[in-house]
Amino acid sequence: MTSSADLGRKAAAFLALHQPGNPVVLPTVWDVWSAKLAVSAGFAAVTIGSKPVAESLGKSDGEGMPLAEVLGRARQITAAVDVPVSLDIESGYAALPAHLVEGLLEAGVVGCNIEDSVHSEDKRLRDSSEHADYVAALRAAADAAGPHLVINARTDLFLRKDGDDTDRIDRAIARLTECAQAGADVLYPLGFHDDETLRILAAALPKPVNALAAPDTADPASFGPLGIARISFGPLLQTALGRHAGELLSRWS
Repeated sequence: MTSSADLGRKAAAFLALHQPGNPVVLPTVWDVWSAKLAVSAGFAAVTIGSKPVAESLGKSDGEGMPLAEVLGRARQITAAVDVPVSLDIESGYAALPAHLVEGLLEAGVVGCNIEDSVHSEDKRLRDSSEHADYVAALRAAADAAGPHLVINARTDLFLRKDGDDTDRIDRAIARLTECAQAGADVLYPLGFHDDETLRILAAALPKPVNALAAPDTADPASFGPLGIARISFGPLLQTALGRHAGELLSRWS
């Protein structure tokens, strides 16, 4: 098991990678093989995606597997690569924040994504104060444990096309600002956004902003000038690799 001091150093290094205008790219991985592939390619950190992990195990996304199984996969990855690892914990698996933080740190994870769609309750959307309260509880538990867990607060307002289009950006900014005030380190308005929307979000939000990118089609150089601090791929790296593997295999079938 990684010591608290080692986790603390790794968490600090991970947080320092989030620089608006000079974004850290976190390949979204799902097992030891994909994590080693990313590290061998030169990436300084990785994030574990819930959907890619579920796909690799024949399970369903949306908390369709036990938290213990997810943490077990994370433990395998952190034991295999010596870079900071973040984990998508979906909406928290209906677990107490202290229990989540304990499991994350025991698995050697130094960051997490927490979203506001509650899978255990028919995917309802948490209201903004409820989501911020959950973030605050994660922060308090992590601070009590010692290492500074890097919390990436995600909102699904854009993904779900929640409410009126005309004020969705403003509502997302307000919601994520509450999360920042509650202790989130990074803010994730999930969705594919045009440049102007990303520029507005990055300028208005008080903490580094995470953008979603398709690894096979997006321009890596386009995000920095917009003020983005972190780029991740969601399930899209696994999807792109699967598509390419299918092309290779079709030559032989």
